[in-house]
Amino acid sequence: LAAADPRVLALAAQVTESREQDIPLLLLKLKGILNSASLGHEESKKIKQDIYNYDLTQYCMLVLRQDHSRLRGGWATAAQLAEILSHCCVGLEVKEDPEEFYKKFLPSAIDNLLFLGRRLQARFIRAIKDEEKQGFLRWFQTVTDAICWLFGGHIQLAACVLQNDHFLQLLITDDVETAIIMMSVLHSTLRVNSSVLLQVDEETLHSLLDELVYKLSSTSNPVVGNAATKLLLLVAKFCKQLAKLLTARYKGLKGLLSNQWTGKGFDRDLCQLLDLLDLEQSCGKGEMQKQHQAACIIQATWRGFQTRKRLKKLPQAVTALQRSFRAKREQELQHLKKQKEDEALKLQMQLQRQRAMRHFHERQLALLEIIHASQVNKYMEEMEGKSALTIQRFWRGYRARRNFHQQRQSLKEYKAAVVIQRAACKFLEKQRRRRRLSSWKHPKGLTDEQRLALRQKVDDYIKLHPASQMSEEMSKELHMQAQEKLAQFLLRSRLDQRAAQRRETLLAQVNTDVELLMNAPGLAEITEKDLDVFMSRSIPVATKARQSHNTMLKYIRCPWWKKLGDEFEKDDVIPDDALNAELGTLFIGGRK
Repeated sequence: LAAADPRVLALAAQVTESREQDIPLLLLKLKGILNSASLGHEESKKIKQDIYNYDLTQYCMLVLRQDHSRLRGGWATAAQLAEILSHCCVGLEVKEDPEEFYKKFLPSAIDNLLFLGRRLQARFIRAIKDEEKQGFLRWFQTVTDAICWLFGGHIQLAACVLQNDHFLQLLITDDVETAIIMMSVLHSTLRVNSSVLLQVDEETLHSLLDELVYKLSSTSNPVVGNAATKLLLLVAKFCKQLAKLLTARYKGLKGLLSNQWTGKGFDRDLCQLLDLLDLEQSCGKGEMQKQHQAACIIQATWRGFQTRKRLKKLPQAVTALQRSFRAKREQELQHLKKQKEDEALKLQMQLQRQRAMRHFHERQLALLEIIHASQVNKYMEEMEGKSALTIQRFWRGYRARRNFHQQRQSLKEYKAAVVIQRAACKFLEKQRRRRRLSSWKHPKGLTDEQRLALRQKVDDYIKLHPASQMSEEMSKELHMQAQEKLAQFLLRSRLDQRAAQRRETLLAQVNTDVELLMNAPGLAEITEKDLDVFMSRSIPVATKARQSHNTMLKYIRCPWWKKLGDEFEKDDVIPDDALNAELGTLFIGGRK
């Protein structure tokens, strides 16, 4: 192996030992090293190989991503580094790990160059001074030339350039100068690799063509129009498939070109593009006519099949249609009939109200004629009082019935909850009894050693806590106090028992009244017999007693299979649920 170039070695050592902000200016020395050797000579290849091996090209590529507005040298240094990077990569033959160079390094270099171009384009558009704009435009031209030089040396990079998002963003701009430069880059790409548009994906191809057609339709600048027309002509010439795409995707392109761009200084290219579009359109029309005839035949066959199929199903469809029509007509007739009946009923009610009101007024007038003049005011006050009482009575009755209906459901829910709770408590009590019986185990006996140890603990405790001595008089006095407290407790328990009995009596009375109110008929259907039920206490008591007796008889006469759930109860005990269903609302007389 030949020794590396000493200039490259020295520069690589300086870059490694220098600060980050000094690296771009040091890398500019590569330009002098590259210019010292003739292009295409073995010495030039050797120098490029050494530069790549010592990662100086990697440094150049990474520096392009930095913000050069804060670095020494500024954007001019970045443009020169872009040119140096492209010259280092063109003509370089990597023998060790070529896959990394061609598939990773070169696409990354293209991406960084396009990214630098976007930054320069943005600053050119934002610049105000003419000198500053010219400088940014010159540096932008240098970067685009470096990109063209790079994919000119490596043809496979043409597709990578077109598919890069930065390239499309650079092309989609309203600035005339940078747009012309980017269209020249696209033109160079197509010149280098004519089939590159067939290698890119469909979305990228459509985006590029859309932008070119948009520039033709949105601007009147002849330079932009000439560049876009040349690009479209190049696209249509290189591939017939792309010419078909232009005629199919952009229907008004031919009219746009002939009406807007004729006589603008590039009629030769424009006429060639129009001729290609006309030729492709005529070929497309013949093929379109054949496809149209084939489609007509297919449609005619399908329609005939569908018609024959419908004709077979026509009797069933007619029957279903008639059935649905008759049902709908019957429904409409019933609706009209019901509407007429409602209107007639409403009219009849209105007439009845009018007659009643007329009769009431006539009677009022007759009474006023009979009554003395001095008694008219008194009579009117009495009538107003009676009317107010009637309104109040009806309102209170309505409100009481509404509240009662609302409370009826809650009362039913309360009773159901009581029944469920009672059943749950019974079940839990049974489970508790079974667990108590099953869990009982005879305690284990103590051994002699355990008994002696326990006896020793008891003696020690007695020694530590001796019992207090009590005299006979104090014992008698304590006995008398206990007797008095026992007498007071017995007296208090008797009073509590009477109070509980009274509460049960009042609760039973309330339950009886509620049951009677729930089963009572409406005010319009009430009779004197129903009034006696509410006025007398004996009738409901007798009724409930009779019902309770019938319930007990019914339970006693039940067959054995209905009493299977009560096998753990005594034979002469009636379940509380059966009695509570009737006795829960029975009023048992007592003191009040």
